[in-house]
Amino acid sequence: MIYALFLICLIAGVPIAVAIVATLAVFMGFGEAPYALRQVATEMFKGMNSFPLLAIPLFVLAGEVMNESGITGRIIAFANVIVGRLRAGLALVNIWASVIFAGLSGSAVADTSAIGRVFIPEMEKHGYSRSFAAALTAASSVIGPIIPPSIPVIIYALIVSGVSVPALFMAGVIPGILLAIFLSIYVMLTVKIDHGDQSEGLTSQPVGAALFGGILPLLMPVFVVGSILLGIVTPTEAASFAVAYALFLGIFVYRKIRISRLPKLFAEAMRDSAIILIIIAAVSAANWVLTYNRVPNMLTDWVLGNVDSQTTFLLATMLLFLFVGLFLEGIAAMLVLVPILHPMAVGLGVDPVHFGILVIFNLMIGLITPPLGLCLFVAEGIAQVGMAKLAKAILPFFAVEVLVLVILTFVPETVIWLPRVLGY
Repeated sequence: MIYALFLICLIAGVPIAVAIVATLAVFMGFGEAPYALRQVATEMFKGMNSFPLLAIPLFVLAGEVMNESGITGRIIAFANVIVGRLRAGLALVNIWASVIFAGLSGSAVADTSAIGRVFIPEMEKHGYSRSFAAALTAASSVIGPIIPPSIPVIIYALIVSGVSVPALFMAGVIPGILLAIFLSIYVMLTVKIDHGDQSEGLTSQPVGAALFGGILPLLMPVFVVGSILLGIVTPTEAASFAVAYALFLGIFVYRKIRISRLPKLFAEAMRDSAIILIIIAAVSAANWVLTYNRVPNMLTDWVLGNVDSQTTFLLATMLLFLFVGLFLEGIAAMLVLVPILHPMAVGLGVDPVHFGILVIFNLMIGLITPPLGLCLFVAEGIAQVGMAKLAKAILPFFAVEVLVLVILTFVPETVIWLPRVLGY
């Protein structure tokens, strides 16, 4: 009955957090101690009662401020100078602008929204189909939560004790760049477009001005990630610095943000943060029920008794997360599955940092897979090409990302080499 109620809520379009809380309320409301309705509220509060969670609304706010301050345009101009003259130059600028933007916001949805509004119409002007431009923008935005700083990394480190945020940050650098390289190779080999594809129309800035304009935005991830790696600040403190730096650039340097706009920016950041935090609270309550009934322990014992190799476990986990990513939002899926699967991975000798990046990469691919891929919805909202057409256009990019996932899964050094070299 409980599972049926949960599925009915999801099919009816009820938000995942509300569906979980409604299901738990029914289950706990008719139970005896410790199954009491008040336990739902207690566990939801416990799930959010964590200082490191403050980093999430702060990074979301930093992304909102950067979009408003005109930083996006400077990033695009910078990427245009670097790769814009190559074959399929405008498509490459799209991809590598996402790489740079990843180091600023750590959010795939923010990346899709900010970059898509510029690139989708511009790529159409230069001969690309609108559906291809939207699909490429959504696919490249997956890089955002992989390259540091990253909101999913912070959440993963909160779920799994003993895995450090700096180690996960550094472990995401090579996978993110590797994904950008594979996407670039794909578009350079497959895009057939006339010589009118000149990305110079994207910006009229001279080369020197474009490069200089990109310096100040690019310093932000250096300061944010560098201060965390050096142990000077916590991720939450680094997130507050990111907000202050973005506000300084937007108000005093670029003068694109009016003081009167700040309340709206803060309200938008609060709304987006609330969605994430409510999911965390709801899943925390659900996890309490699972843990109390020893479900994770039973599953762990079963897997360790029947799966005797890392390869089999990693392959099964990869397929599971790809499937779950079709229907569940990435953070919700992480909160539900990671507490169960992480002990199994450790028991089989999988490096915890390696496993963490695989989980995050896996679930971020879910952002571009129908029927519930958030980045697909954002890109379609900008492109207005229809979800069926966009889903068809995204398939080759999905295949490229799965190929990169396979490489990361079975060549662990691509993930753990950099944090190991840096002493993490």
